[in-house]
Amino acid sequence: MGILSWIILGLIAGAIAKLVMPGKDPGGIIVTILIGIVGAVIGGFIGNQMGFGGVGGIDIRSILIATAGAIILLLIYRLVRKRA
Repeated sequence: MGILSWIILGLIAGAIAKLVMPGKDPGGIIVTILIGIVGAVIGGFIGNQMGFGGVGGIDIRSILIATAGAIILLLIYRLVRKRA
């Protein structure tokens, strides 16, 4: 996947994750894209470990995996922020 694909996938996954889990998180389009990209990496790693496969392009499966990873990232962020 090229860098533009990662940015587009990150934007889609980050936006969906923020819609699913609204709250006071860092905002802005750049942060949303970064949450989605890191979520895609996390989701791809977990998906590979569980046998679902990783993120391979901009398709429904990849968007779902990246969104799941972004939701996990937001959960971890909120847990760490509460403790601090």
